[in-house]
Amino acid sequence: MQANNMPERTIAHLDLDTFFVSVERLVNPSLTGKPVIIGGVSDRGVVASCSYEARRFGVHSAMPMRMARQLCGQAVYIRGDMELYSRYSRLVTDVIADSAPLYEKTSVDEHYLDLTGMDRFFGTYKWTHELRERIIRETGLPISFGLSQNKTISKIATGQAKPNGELHVLPDQVHPFLDPLSIRKIPMVGEVGYRLLRAMGVAKIGTLRLMPPDMVQQVLGKNGLVVWKKANGIDPSPVKPYSEQKSISSEHTFEQDTTDMALLKQTLAHMVEKITFEMRNKQKLTGCVTIKIRYANFDTHSRQKNIAYTAFDHILLNTVMDLFTQLYNRRMLIRLVGVRFSHLVGGSQQLDLFDDKPEITKLYQTMDQIRRRYGKTAVGRAGGMRLSE
Repeated sequence: MQANNMPERTIAHLDLDTFFVSVERLVNPSLTGKPVIIGGVSDRGVVASCSYEARRFGVHSAMPMRMARQLCGQAVYIRGDMELYSRYSRLVTDVIADSAPLYEKTSVDEHYLDLTGMDRFFGTYKWTHELRERIIRETGLPISFGLSQNKTISKIATGQAKPNGELHVLPDQVHPFLDPLSIRKIPMVGEVGYRLLRAMGVAKIGTLRLMPPDMVQQVLGKNGLVVWKKANGIDPSPVKPYSEQKSISSEHTFEQDTTDMALLKQTLAHMVEKITFEMRNKQKLTGCVTIKIRYANFDTHSRQKNIAYTAFDHILLNTVMDLFTQLYNRRMLIRLVGVRFSHLVGGSQQLDLFDDKPEITKLYQTMDQIRRRYGKTAVGRAGGMRLSE
């Protein structure tokens, strides 16, 4: 039994190595071995991903592109292609779905697998190794994994196994493995938390583990106890089954059946704005858009499209309007319209920021902050404002 009185589990964490760069190298093998930086290619852009060769010069994700050029001017700079990366992400998920009994896709390049009980039939490390080999063979992408008793330890183990490696942390090795590592390795310890702990002289996980939990909570606030438990190798969070049908949606039934195109498009714009705000609040990206129309005679039709993972209104709104135009060809009175975003994964919208307009992300962040403070309808697109609730 573990310290948290839960049955011992076996959790694998798989993470594609420098995913965007690896995909670009598949498409263009001449990039192999060279420093590669992906993101908005003008000085106004930010780094979305970079190769290990570029990291040696101090380049890292979210760094302003201007600074990256100063540090590594000899790198190959590429404007990212989220549609291409989304396609390869789905290929990896397909391989995992074909083999794993229970898996969770947490971002475009990360998966957790619950292998609890499988060791009765065969070794879980051998099984995960063979899965990793199959992913590499069928997709051509390098991938690393960590294997241990919960999500936190497995994720940290994956980070230690990179690049393109494997690491199995057995239950009796948890503390010896975690203790010498930097507190930065703990999920949930961001820059602010790191500075607060370092100000107290805490640099290693082992030091944090031995602190009184109430002291950690005083320093880090409401998440302090969770962070302390992670430092102690305790993490009861389950692997949540991933389904391509996992979705977020909205529907609107009109008081009177209508063919008013201005009203229909206004309604769709309002729904897109509402559910993209909800997605961003949950730090989710969608990879599939579905439109539904119900006519006055209750005849119902839908159409969907796989897209590059995103949570931006302006991208999703264009897709929704295109699908609506394709679907609405009968010119009959409409009773209901619906929008559904599915194939949801976790992720920062910066993953989708391969243009040279970082102010777009700042605009969304500002609008979302206003909505959280003053209500969901406090600010929005002019096209959907009249329908705000």
